[in-house]
Amino acid sequence: MKTLEQKINYTFKNENYLHRALCHSSYANENKLEEGSNERLEFLGDAVLSIIVSEHIFKNYTHLPEGDLTKIRASLVCEKALSGFAREIDLGNALLLGKGEQNNGGKERPSILCDAFEALIAAIYLDGGIEPASEFVLHFVERELKNHNMGVFVDYKTTLQEVIQKNPEERVEYVLIEETGPDHNKSFTVDVMLNSNRIGRGVGRSKKQAEQLAAKEALELMGE
Repeated sequence: MKTLEQKINYTFKNENYLHRALCHSSYANENKLEEGSNERLEFLGDAVLSIIVSEHIFKNYTHLPEGDLTKIRASLVCEKALSGFAREIDLGNALLLGKGEQNNGGKERPSILCDAFEALIAAIYLDGGIEPASEFVLHFVERELKNHNMGVFVDYKTTLQEVIQKNPEERVEYVLIEETGPDHNKSFTVDVMLNSNRIGRGVGRSKKQAEQLAAKEALELMGE
């Protein structure tokens, strides 16, 4: 457990919280533990995670409507994201699993990792309060938001189209300017044109992403 504490940069005052967070139901059932598994902590951790992420994006993305904020939050608290975060801190190897679950690759199973990550959030929250829990969660969340450049979460193309439609005679077109790199690591450059004038350029790993980033630049230049 000390190794995990070092990886999460948090030392528990009451290590019982951490032990419970690492205890899968298969282990608790096999060993007939009176205190049970991490399922109750998972329930609490899900709620704590939601409020931390919700508050962060609410405060930092004031220009976005409720629908977009909901999409962003969903992408950050889904099983795929949380199990990925869990792998970064090698949470699977710290879990207490029943023999059957251990033999069947439970420490790598996304659902188990996701649940354990939420339980760990609750354990930190109960042991130290909202501040260390927030610090732990936002270490992952802020990086994810930065790496995705928000293009994954917000439909800039639709927003740009809505702005342009205020002038019916205007026409928007996306033009692929360049495609470089090998098949497994391509880069696309796209210009967004308003009539014959370039109003934005985007570079992405797919044409769709490049178009979104081009629309994002156009909106920024237009002051939207």
